[in-house]
Amino acid sequence: MPRLFTALEIPRDAALSLSLLRGGLPGARWIDVENYHMTLRFIGDVEGHVADEIANALDRVRRPAFSLTLSGVGAFGSKKPHAVYAGAKASPDLNALQGEIDRICQRLGIAADARKFTPHVTLARLRNTSPAEVAKYLSARGNFSAAPFRVGRFVLMSSRDSVGGGPYVIEEAWPLSGADQRPSATPYVAPGVFRTL
Repeated sequence: MPRLFTALEIPRDAALSLSLLRGGLPGARWIDVENYHMTLRFIGDVEGHVADEIANALDRVRRPAFSLTLSGVGAFGSKKPHAVYAGAKASPDLNALQGEIDRICQRLGIAADARKFTPHVTLARLRNTSPAEVAKYLSARGNFSAAPFRVGRFVLMSSRDSVGGGPYVIEEAWPLSGADQRPSATPYVAPGVFRTL
């Protein structure tokens, strides 16, 4: 049973910028650079037929490609920090894409995410790291900003690791309009997909 979520991939240059934020925080388990991504909608553990329904519904998303800039750092869990992340500058296009995917999931009966959407790339998961250590880490890196990059598609990813942090597999991808894409309009399908096109 796959654990699914929709996400944006982080291109190589932005991932290299993020990798420079690694280190200097006791108790941090740093995410491997190849596993950086921005979750749009967590779906959870689903049966194969539900995964097929989700993939079929996501085929109908029609949104434009857009530019995104990673900027700033933060932490989740103020009194007991459990993760540090890089944020993103406000983007109406990103919010519209995330909102549409969220509505599709809710129509399919996937439970709503109780947390407000906060666009971010998780850098590390924390264990027994004091709030003071996290504050020191964040203040030293608060001016982080990466060059903008073009978001040309969104993906459906899976993870079978219950702890989080990868490895992640791209199950299917959908291009955004105006993005550079191959001549075929068929979405890219990675090995191990749920359905045949």
